[in-house]
Formats: sequence, C-alpha cells, structure tokens
Amino acid sequence: MEITWRDKTITCEEGTTLFDISKQVEKEYEFPIIVAKVDGVIQELYHEVIDGTTVSFCTTKDSDGKRAYIRGMSMLLLKAIQEEKAFKEEDRITIDFCLDSGYYCHLNSKEKPTKELLDRLEKRMREDVKKDIRFEKVVMRTRDARRMFEKKHMADKSKLLKYRRNSRMTVYHLGDFTDYYYGAMPYSTGILTHFRLELFEDGFVFVVPKKEAPVTMPEFKPSIKQYHTMQMANEWSEKMQVSTVGELNEIIVNGGFQELMLTQEALHEKRIGDIAVQIAERGCRIVTIAGPSSSGKTTFSYRLSTQLRTLGLKPHPIGLDDYFVNREDTPRDANGKYDYECLGAIDTKQFNEDLTNLLAGKPVQLPTYNFISGMREYDKPIMQLGSEDILVIEGIHGLNDKLTYSIPKKDKYKIYISALTTLNIDHHNRIPTTEGRLLRRIIRDARTRGNTAQKTISMWDSVRRGESRNIFPYQEEADAMFNSALIYELAAMKLYADPLLFQVTKDCPEYAEAQRLLKFLDYFLPIDPHDVPLNSILREFIGGGILLSLIHI
Repeated sequence: MEITWRDKTITCEEGTTLFDISKQVEKEYEFPIIVAKVDGVIQELYHEVIDGTTVSFCTTKDSDGKRAYIRGMSMLLLKAIQEEKAFKEEDRITIDFCLDSGYYCHLNSKEKPTKELLDRLEKRMREDVKKDIRFEKVVMRTRDARRMFEKKHMADKSKLLKYRRNSRMTVYHLGDFTDYYYGAMPYSTGILTHFRLELFEDGFVFVVPKKEAPVTMPEFKPSIKQYHTMQMANEWSEKMQVSTVGELNEIIVNGGFQELMLTQEALHEKRIGDIAVQIAERGCRIVTIAGPSSSGKTTFSYRLSTQLRTLGLKPHPIGLDDYFVNREDTPRDANGKYDYECLGAIDTKQFNEDLTNLLAGKPVQLPTYNFISGMREYDKPIMQLGSEDILVIEGIHGLNDKLTYSIPKKDKYKIYISALTTLNIDHHNRIPTTEGRLLRRIIRDARTRGNTAQKTISMWDSVRRGESRNIFPYQEEADAMFNSALIYELAAMKLYADPLLFQVTKDCPEYAEAQRLLKFLDYFLPIDPHDVPLNSILREFIGGGILLSLIHI
C-alpha cells in the first residue's frame, strides 16, 4: 500500500495504522502529533491506513489538535473523579466555558471542591498519563447507549441521543470509564502531559497550554467580568431548563420554542436598557463599543441608541473606520500587507481633536474614508453637540484608552460585547464561544459580501489573531459587558449554514472545518428563522430585520 505525506510516497503494509505512520514521521514535527487528516477529513490515529490516500498530521499547536487535547483532558479528569469517588453520583459535574487558559468546571450541588480534592484528582490523572492508556472507541446501538447513560445518571446524554436519527453511535472507553464525546480523541493518555487543576470561584478549572505555546504551562489570568457574565447566563439557562442541546431540542419538539425565544430577547432588551440607564446616570458623553468579529456590535449600538433616546438623550454614531490614515500611511504587517486592524491605522490625533471640540460644543466637520481612493474626504454636514447629545462609537479599539487618550475617564463609558454561548452539547461537551461567531460570519458574509463559506473559514485564523491583539487584552477595562449570544440561535442558523458548508469541496484546505461544523449542527433540530424577532441581534446575520435599512451591516 502507498500513501502520500508531504508530497512524499510512503509504502506500508496491510494493517498499518495512522499511529504507526505518525511514529515514523514525528521527528518532522515540532510538537506532539495528536490526530490525523486523511484526504482532508480528521481521523483518530487508531484508524488503519487506506491505500492511495493523502495523509497529514495535526499537533497540539493546530486547532484540530488542540480540540482533541481538550476532549482527552476532559475524559481523563472525569475518569479520575469517578475513581476517586469525588462527588455523589447524582451530583452532576459540568465542563463549562473557557476562561483564559482554563476550562471552568462546576457541580450541580452545594458541595464545593477543595484544594485537597484537586490534589488527589491531579495525582490520579498524572498516574493515568504515565500508564499511557488507550482511548477505545466502540460502536453501539443508539438505544442501548441511551439506556447505559440513563443508568449512569447521565440524562443529558440520553436526551441528546433521543433526537439523533442514526441507529448506531460511538462511545469511548478509558479504562473502566465510559463517555460520549463530540469529535476526535487522542490515541492515548500519554500525550496529555501538560495540565494542572486550580480552584476558582465556586468550582475549579483545568488549565492547559495555549495553542501558540503548546508545551508551556501558562499563568491562569481569567477575566472576572467575563466569568460573571457567563455565570449570569448560566443561571438563566438553568432556570429555564435549557442548558444543553438535548433540552433545547425537547423544547422545540414540545412547542415551547416561541416562549423561550421571546424570553431570551426580552432579557437582551432589559440588559441593554440597564446599560443605557447607567450611561445616563453617570452623565457620560461618549460611549465606545468593542467586541470580536460577529458579536453583533452594529445592531447592539442601534438598540442601545434607541434605549438612550427613551431617556431623553440624543445619540450620534461615529464610524471609527472614517478615521483611517491615508492608505499610503497605513502600517504593514509581518507579511507586508496593510494592517487595518492595528491602532496605528487610525489617525488618533485627529480623532481626539474632533472629540474634544465636539464635547466643548464647537462645530466639527467629521471625515468620511473613501475605501476606493484610500483617502479621507470631508462631505458630511457640520456636527455640533448640545447638552443632551451623546456620541456612540463602535470599533475594535473602543476599550483601548490610547484611542481616546484626550478624553477624561468620567466622560467615557466603555462596553465589551461578545457572543458567549452557555449552551453545551451535553454536560461534558462544551460549545466553544467561537463556534457561534464563525457560523454567524459565514452566513452574513455569504449574504452581504458574496463570500463563500470556504473564504470565510480561510480568513478566520487571521481574524482571531487580530482579536487577540486588539480586543481581548482590554476587555477588563469595560464598564459593562454584554453577552449577545442567543440560546436558540444555532437552531435558527442551521437552515442557512448547512447549504453554505456543503459547498466546500473535498479538495479545499477548509473542507475538514466545514465538515466539523456540519457534524456539530447535526445535533440541533432546526426552527423556522421567520419566527426570529425583526429587531433581534441575530437579524444582523440572517437578514430580514427592521434595522437593516437604518444601519450599515
């Protein structure tokens, strides 16, 4: 048999596994190999090699490899919890959201973990790493798997499988511990060498290396404001009994979806209203809004402006893009391309002069950036602020005080917005917050920019790197944090995203990611997107909202 690896032909015998091949080539990789790609599809290393295929490998520095590492760590942790009898069997443990380099875990009970307990668990986990235990994948009938999970007090998994149409499914064994996981797993525990457990708030986190430094243990520096925002959303989800995909699907089937949707939208409106009241009470004259791609900044800024008007204020939007320096003066990135995302691409001097003059009541003519010529133009009406006027500025640098260095802190109110989903596939399979944002962007870019899903996926890593440089480091500077995620949105986006993702062909580098997203969306029952309220943040992406004629998407 012959396979292709890095344009080289490797001859192998019948029965050779991807793991065997990985051992032959591992010296060519800087970091440990954890999963493989076979003809663009992610596969676990236990699979046998197929003649004529093209094989590549993912390490812990790759996105697919990092995801497999986290899944393996989750199962290793849960195995230790079971064997140490750390908690009562009926006390559900949930692997929740990501915070910095840690993954937050909490119990559905009043019992709190202790340092002594975490030490025991970590010791057990490291013993299992040394044993290099195989992750065994077993195919079972779905109905049998449901019965098994019910007996194990894992009703969330049973409920999830209830709405799966496949008659058979896979589960994983790690020693005597059995669980279900979404996505590829590592070959064995021996690769899971970098981790630690730390107490945090009401639960604990397992800390792992960041993708960019996969063999270096980082300091855990969580965003406390993000944690409290996520906890607020979690508490609401628990009250509504919709913290997992299985529970969401059950609500859809039983006809309770409309109530859920309207309640969620009402919570958004209440939170936006609360923020508007805070702005008015503080007497701030400038509001800056920042957040990562596809967080819903544009719609949020309009809805916030509406709430400010109800308080007697007169909001005026200012586009930060209009303050781009002339194209020839734009800084370049490491590849020699114009870097429009760095702060140096903004004429902060002129921006601050204009803001200072506006706050002083002076007339100012604001610029417009011509993206065709790459030059600023002055064709807008003169702006002059009165006592009730307030500026609303949306842009990626909104939380960075260097953007508004001349404006006193008392005059500024900074808002961080992101789509921080608290919905889990089940209690042991979290949904990364980036998942929803990427799907939002795929749908929006196809609708408004004519981009294919392939193109949007290809740009995503670059987009995320820009967010890590320009947005995330400043989120704790925000006066308020707004979570734009809607617990029902993935069910609504499914009908839009599926056809776009199916268009990504097998010969594209983005094929594996498209297939992964399709598999992920397959867990959700769809809902009619026409039911989504016309002023919903989701309308910024799927279209059809009443705000589209009033704001630029």
